[in-house]
Amino acid sequence: MTSLSPGSADALLFDLGRVVLDIDFSQAIACWARHAGCRHDAIVARYVRDEAYRLHEVGKISDEDYFASLRASLGISISDLQFLEGWNAIFAGEMPGIAELLPRAAKQMPVYAFSNTNRPHVDYFSKEYADLLGHFRELYLSSSIGLRKPDAEAFDHVVAAMGVPASRIVFFDDLAENIEGARARGLTAVHVTSPHDVGIALKALGI
Repeated sequence: MTSLSPGSADALLFDLGRVVLDIDFSQAIACWARHAGCRHDAIVARYVRDEAYRLHEVGKISDEDYFASLRASLGISISDLQFLEGWNAIFAGEMPGIAELLPRAAKQMPVYAFSNTNRPHVDYFSKEYADLLGHFRELYLSSSIGLRKPDAEAFDHVVAAMGVPASRIVFFDDLAENIEGARARGLTAVHVTSPHDVGIALKALGI
């Protein structure tokens, strides 16, 4: 765990997936396999987060174009609506304990979110988890800002928008590459590998 102490931060920055919102991508695979009438493992073997995935995540290609790329790469003939159904099925609820931790943190300092995500997911979770996400002052989303973690320019953009020195921001993320990217830009970063890590870090901060 990163060394933290009371008074060492002026703002908190949270990833969403597997930090605030639980994600289960197997639910998308199961949905697509059901619609396509094929085996679950056939889709797993073909699915990759390729260039089309990254372009979709920064808003450079449409949902229709991304689903067309999936149709080709997965070798399944299902509709855009069926792809969308599976795409949004990945959300498995709130991460354990986060509903208590976020409002407590937000009472003591500004909390923000920074997530690599796409427009359909934003549309879905903005409605489904509106109360929980309402604790964030701002959500910096890759599909809106056109930048994604762990790129340096993405962190620089978010730090500038927050108006807080990077060294005074504590960032929470579940992916090691994003933790490394954040630290390279001067942020204090906490690698979230279990639902307990956020609470432990907040306690160390005196929250």
